[in-house]
Amino acid sequence: MNKKVKQVLKSSLISGIIYAGIIAGLDYADGLDFRIWRFIINCSLFTLFMGFATRNSFKN
Repeated sequence: MNKKVKQVLKSSLISGIIYAGIIAGLDYADGLDFRIWRFIINCSLFTLFMGFATRNSFKN
């Protein structure tokens, strides 16, 4: 893996965790319990989306 690939993976994973954490916090504020599967799904989907978006911006 080169430096750009590592940078894309790291930034997209961090942004996915932050997004999932914010969504979990909003659910908790609404009185809902923490759901690990929803956290994992939110994190995974947002990480994939940000990875593709970041990868395309690095290519151009």
